[in-house]
Amino acid sequence: MGGIEVGTASWTDKTLLASGWYPADANTPEKRLAFYAGQFPLVEVDSTYYSPPAEATVRLWAERTPPGFTFNIKAFSLLTGHPTRVAALYKDLRPATDKSNVYPDDLPDATRDQVWERFLSSLGPLVEAQKLGAILFQFPPWFTIRRSNKQYLLEVAQRCDPLPVAIEFRHESWFHEENKDETLEFLREHRLPMVCVDMPQGHKSSIPPVLAATAGLAVVRFHGHSDKWTSKDIHEKFGYLYSERELKNWAPKLRELAGQAERTHVLMNNCRDDFAQRNARQLVDLLAP
Repeated sequence: MGGIEVGTASWTDKTLLASGWYPADANTPEKRLAFYAGQFPLVEVDSTYYSPPAEATVRLWAERTPPGFTFNIKAFSLLTGHPTRVAALYKDLRPATDKSNVYPDDLPDATRDQVWERFLSSLGPLVEAQKLGAILFQFPPWFTIRRSNKQYLLEVAQRCDPLPVAIEFRHESWFHEENKDETLEFLREHRLPMVCVDMPQGHKSSIPPVLAATAGLAVVRFHGHSDKWTSKDIHEKFGYLYSERELKNWAPKLRELAGQAERTHVLMNNCRDDFAQRNARQLVDLLAP
């Protein structure tokens, strides 16, 4: 069985800072990251979805964490086909438009290529420090199972190579009964790690909790079961505290998944107050030998 690393999606959420999880003397970004890294070996950076990081910032992440610490980086929204704020684009690449958001097809090929190149280049300090776990590509609910989208997954892997990626779907078609085996076979054939999810069911964006390792890295993200999943308020959407019973039921499933992979990342994305950190600590204890 490969090792299981547990962490959370973010260490800087405003409700986490207000929750009292950090000690009073962890009152700077440097001290908070150091404290977090003393609790967990893994973190997911979600802010990179909203805006590409500066390489100087990424270097600080690498410098402020101990050897062996791992960052998973969420891909910039433009790279996954989500609407992207014009203001979030690199200044010299912003189009002359009155729109506040753009999609990839709104931009010239050369501009998209530059966004790819600069985003990946900014992660260099983590690569050098051997602290990059994977780049998380979370695709939008309209990214359905079809040939062109499979080709885009291959393009993603090619553009990122040799950096590792992880693929998270948000449309039910990938795991319809008639498509599930096809999806898993495609990912395995191309050694693309699939992100397994635990999330509310009954929505078009709902993916069932299919636990399967499709590459050497397995990733599980826990999104909670909020009854306000469609809320625009991110803290309502992810505001769910898992019970100990729920996590106990997950522990043997995670061990089984780890038996199929070389390395397993488990991330709590129920980011409201200190819910993710509390549940992550419970999982660490439950998964202890």
